[in-house]
Amino acid sequence: MRALVLLDPVDSGEVRWQGEVVRRDLIPAFRRQAIYLHQRPAFARDTVEAALESPFAFRAHRGRRFDRDRVLDHLRHLGRDGSFLDKRIRDLSGGEMQVAALVRAIQLDPAMLLLDEPTAALDAQTAAAVEELISGRVDEAPQRRAFLWVSHDQEQARRMTRRSLAVEDGRLTDGPW
Repeated sequence: MRALVLLDPVDSGEVRWQGEVVRRDLIPAFRRQAIYLHQRPAFARDTVEAALESPFAFRAHRGRRFDRDRVLDHLRHLGRDGSFLDKRIRDLSGGEMQVAALVRAIQLDPAMLLLDEPTAALDAQTAAAVEELISGRVDEAPQRRAFLWVSHDQEQARRMTRRSLAVEDGRLTDGPW
């Protein structure tokens, strides 16, 4: 997944976006549209709200603003209230880190989300809410949005995908469904 968003070098071949090779000079624009969400996210800010505001300081998001109301809607959907924004990053559990990272990514409205075990540290209820949120985003604009979801949970993979792939002995193969 890191190679797909050009965070790691590609051993062979090329990464294409909308039919075009992603050239070096186009990587920032590409990464605005394709966001990788690591299983164990990291934050450089002190509070959740500051961490969620931080992407808007980057030139890539110039002209866009942090929308607190939209963020609160996402958090409510994921079972959190406004007080979650005041929490210190260092006090968050692994699941809370995943919730904050997901909200940080989806608030930017990327065309593609690359999700690495996005619910691995979540309870069943929050995991179901994440599945619903991600599916709902794509259903709202299926021609504009997509996701790639890596999971070791086959039941979740069945619920979340229309097509599955598997990695076997280092090779990508069609999945079991």
